[in-house]
Order: sequence, then structure tokens, then C-alpha cells
Amino acid sequence: MIDVSEERFAELVEAAFAAVPSELAALLDNVVLFVEDDAPADDPTLLGLYDGIPLTERDGTYAGVMPDRIFVFRNPTLAICDTEDDVVEEVGITVVHEIAHHFGIEDDRLHELGYA
Repeated sequence: MIDVSEERFAELVEAAFAAVPSELAALLDNVVLFVEDDAPADDPTLLGLYDGIPLTERDGTYAGVMPDRIFVFRNPTLAICDTEDDVVEEVGITVVHEIAHHFGIEDDRLHELGYA
């Protein structure tokens, strides 16, 4: 396990988000990104979480809803990393993984693509 400050971890998450191709980032709709220390108690090893309505499930009644939320969890990520380079890699994978859920891509397909 590596020790990375909250501020540095947030910087790494922001950098991973900024690395998403602009064409893809422009398609994100009503989404906010959060960095939290701990995953939910019912799944403490979770690295990230998408909470919202995927674009593929939105219809004409989608209006006035709270933004979808993408979470990246610091402590579970640090627990599986040995170096800051490992953190950069895991955060990058996690950010792309959760954005993919926003676009309606399921875990099975993400595993096939290497974003497990």
C-alpha cells in the first residue's frame, strides 16, 4: 500500500478525467465527479462507482433530475497499489470504467476491453 495525500489523489483523478478524449467527454451529460476516501460499507474494496441513469436508459421523461455521480475511492485504490505509477494506472482505469457505465456499457463488456 502506498500513501498518497487526499490532495494528490484528487489531482490524479482530475488528470485521469482530463485525459478522456474531448470527443467523449463532450458527450457526458449531467454528471459530476467525486473523490471520497472510503467505499460504501457494503463493498469496502470498491474502487469506483457510477450512480445514475445511463444515457441508454434516458427517454423523453428525463428532466429535472439530480446529476449522475461518479465516485473514485481513495483508500481502496491505495490498498492495491505499491507506487504512484500504480495509482495513476488504477485511477485511469476506474475513471474510464465509471464513465463507460454512464454510456450504458456493462461490466462484462468492460472486462473484455480490459477495464475491469
